[in-house]
Amino acid sequence: MHWTTPTARILPRLLTGRTAGPVFLANRRAPTSGRRAPATGDVCPVTGHGRLSYPRAEYLFKTATAQLDPHRQGWTLHQLRHSALQHLAQAGRTAPELQAKSRHQHLASLGRYVQLGEETSARLTAEADPIQRRRPR
Repeated sequence: MHWTTPTARILPRLLTGRTAGPVFLANRRAPTSGRRAPATGDVCPVTGHGRLSYPRAEYLFKTATAQLDPHRQGWTLHQLRHSALQHLAQAGRTAPELQAKSRHQHLASLGRYVQLGEETSARLTAEADPIQRRRPR
């Protein structure tokens, strides 16, 4: 897993004193028996709280971003992931680089998330223009 610098700076604070168990925890204790009891590795040995589930993380993210969303519904984690891909594409990253970052199996599957817009098309056309590439005499 690869972390950006801000994330890498926060991680030591989250991991201080931890030797086992998940990093991101639910706000309640995990069941200890029954069919809903999580695996031992998914429970914090100190607090007994279970690993934060994806649906709960998404709910928290949507709640936190509702005020920023023009529709006031909040954004999903899936939207967050693919907006990051779109920013990388706009910064000029190649399709194979985006595929490596996103771990999409096929390049074609990136097309629905990475829509670059008119300015990207204009820039690519200008850069590929043979007259523009010639040096003035």
